[in-house]
Amino acid sequence: MQTVTNPILVTGCAGFIGFHLCQRLLNEGLAVVGIDNLNNYYDVSLKQDRLSILKKDKSFTFIKCSVENLELLESLFDRYSFNIVLHFAAQAGVRYSITHPHGYIQSNLVGFTNMLECCRKFNVSSLIYASSSSVYGQNKQLPFSITDRVDTPISLYAATKRANELLAYTYSHLYNLPTTGLRLFTVYGPWGRPDMAIFNFTNLILKKEPIEIYNNGYMKRDFTYIDDCIESVYRLVKKGPPRDIHPPYKIYNIGSHQPVQLLDCIDLIETHLGDKAIKRFLPLQPGDVPETFADIDDLTMDIHYKPRVSIDEGIKRFIKWFKDYYQIK
Repeated sequence: MQTVTNPILVTGCAGFIGFHLCQRLLNEGLAVVGIDNLNNYYDVSLKQDRLSILKKDKSFTFIKCSVENLELLESLFDRYSFNIVLHFAAQAGVRYSITHPHGYIQSNLVGFTNMLECCRKFNVSSLIYASSSSVYGQNKQLPFSITDRVDTPISLYAATKRANELLAYTYSHLYNLPTTGLRLFTVYGPWGRPDMAIFNFTNLILKKEPIEIYNNGYMKRDFTYIDDCIESVYRLVKKGPPRDIHPPYKIYNIGSHQPVQLLDCIDLIETHLGDKAIKRFLPLQPGDVPETFADIDDLTMDIHYKPRVSIDEGIKRFIKWFKDYYQIK
């Protein structure tokens, strides 16, 4: 295990967003220590392929580690003296949380508390962590604002993410630990997660298998292209922690501010694939919300950046990656 000078810790480095974040940091000339437990929630080979790309960079160090393992985490914090921690490790998925609650409690609550404790104990100057748009739950007011009340989560996943925000606030208040939470809105793009809609629909359409469209197609999502997400996170890293307020605690929405109806999204996938979907319409599923829409005024003001990649362009780029990765002509 090599020693790196002033590395940034990225948890969940073999995950979709964690992988892209590591790439960006490395491209900017920064040293990165990445940890991931490589669980089998989805195809592990996809995670390993992401990881193999990161490992080509000499400034990247990988350690296989679960965030539930406090003893190993503490040894890493002690060894590397992390100044900045980007926490993207979590058990993902709204529907999966309904049938597998314990995995979410362990990873998203125990694991997150371990991360907070390590940041406190080793005097980390900035913790940026992934929350989720799902915390807005049954909010009726659109767009979703960071000033809205968020006490009606309708999935266990959402409840754990809201709990993360509350725990972070407490640590910011008690220990002056600077924390920044990111409410991510349906991030998609190359190297994405197979359980997410655009990846799943593309895969099933190419296989000539039916796609399941919930809420009879009346779903709207604030799809956020991965490059816009990563640019926002990187600018927040460069901006520095929220030290000018007490407690030093911030929340941001990371979204495109442009909700798209699911049927329109499917039309774009069909157009760029040159193929038609077999559609199966189903009612709204437990844990799902009908619409998400991010108010990003605070983020735009603080980092001077607005999302630039349209849903049409984003889907086009994703499908090109998908065909290249799976060698589809």
